[in-house]
Amino acid sequence: MISDIKRRAVHRSKILQGQLKGIEKMIEDEEYCMDILTQSLALQKSIRSLNKLILENHLRTHIKDGMSSHPDASIEELLKLYAITDKAS
Repeated sequence: MISDIKRRAVHRSKILQGQLKGIEKMIEDEEYCMDILTQSLALQKSIRSLNKLILENHLRTHIKDGMSSHPDASIEELLKLYAITDKAS
């Protein structure tokens, strides 16, 4: 991994762990549902941010190299990822 992206991704994953523990505590403490949902949505945004970092790393490393040596495989890989994200919408 690119060192700066790795550092940021590790930091983001630690934030995610803290957010998830916070949501778990809110559920255990039976806090107001809207507050739990707000935190859950913030967690989802953080996951999207982590995904963006990982994708950036992949594009700057594997895809960049793969497009010159195995362009069809690289394109197929990105299309599969797109299909997964399209189903999640």
